[in-house]
Amino acid sequence: MKLLYHHRIGSKDGQYVHIEELVGALRRLGHEVVVVGPPATDRKDFGGEDSFVSALKRYLPRFVYELLELGYSILDYRRVARAIRASRPDAIYERYNLYLPSGVWAHHRFGLPLIMEVNAPLYAERKKYNGISLDALARWTERYSWCNADFVLPVTAVLARETMQAGVPSQRIVVVPNGIDHERFANAPAIDDAKAALGLSGRLVLGFVGFMREWHGLERLIDFIAGAGDPDRHLLLIGDGPARGVLEARARERGVDAQVTFTGLVGRDRIAEHIAAFDIALQPEVVPYASPLKLFEYLALGRAIVAPATPNITEVLTHDLNALLFDPQSPGAFDAALERLCGDVSLRLRLGQAARDTIDQKGLTWDNNARRVEGLFEQLLQGRRA
Repeated sequence: MKLLYHHRIGSKDGQYVHIEELVGALRRLGHEVVVVGPPATDRKDFGGEDSFVSALKRYLPRFVYELLELGYSILDYRRVARAIRASRPDAIYERYNLYLPSGVWAHHRFGLPLIMEVNAPLYAERKKYNGISLDALARWTERYSWCNADFVLPVTAVLARETMQAGVPSQRIVVVPNGIDHERFANAPAIDDAKAALGLSGRLVLGFVGFMREWHGLERLIDFIAGAGDPDRHLLLIGDGPARGVLEARARERGVDAQVTFTGLVGRDRIAEHIAAFDIALQPEVVPYASPLKLFEYLALGRAIVAPATPNITEVLTHDLNALLFDPQSPGAFDAALERLCGDVSLRLRLGQAARDTIDQKGLTWDNNARRVEGLFEQLLQGRRA
């Protein structure tokens, strides 16, 4: 098949990883994939943001920025239409974004099957965290996009329920979580070698990967290190973000800055060698509908995981089988789970092995995701031929 992959991601972050990995997996299956989206991802290092878009968000009134988003769809539709006429794809795959109906317009105009990947309920998310000025318009564009796709692919069952509540029929909803590429983790170093490379030999390493935001709850990790009073425990934080400065200050205030390492941004080709140094991999908090990429990386490398027992996490993890899960509403539950793992080597090894097995048991790879997408497109194309 020849597929057109449509998106509006202008930064190299976890969203970009999802795009690149799925496109690569589809190409490995032998499909030709034409990508249509902002050119920013082609010219930035991993972790970079589009500074022009960031400036618009910062200085323009919110309603003006939202109108520009919708106006972008007109230009974007023309770009998509040109790509369709030039490459003649069999179908369209789109990564959903708010105020982006252009993929649906192309779907209707050219009669091409459309599958829409949904990673977040962006109307609700933006309304909660950033605010929405054009409320009715924003809500309409989300429902319009979801309800006009042939299939909607939410990344969790939690998110699937939200798409169903928006009016998408259940038979057109297929949950496809994030995954990993085995090749990226096949040659990860042994834990002692990984620690030595980072100057952490002999330490019990507690690790986190991700963009550091306030809601990640990372301050509790620093407090845990400070409260333990064990100089051999070390916190390794991989990534960057707006909360980093606050966390560094907290580590100094608690007198444990020597026991906390901030790596800053790490290239994707080096993520595995950093996670390989973890004795315990941490997911202190999670957005309730998300399918965290870091979680699958932890699983792939067989780390002992501590994570909240939220519905989206329990779609993948089972308490005391492939992770230790804690009640996020219970004070002290996170610290108790973490302390239990710190003191039990055999438990860490058992959970780590079960974590690694989970990838194959549940088929949590990009190649498997691509095969599922392939099957859905074949179903749609056969239906149209019939």
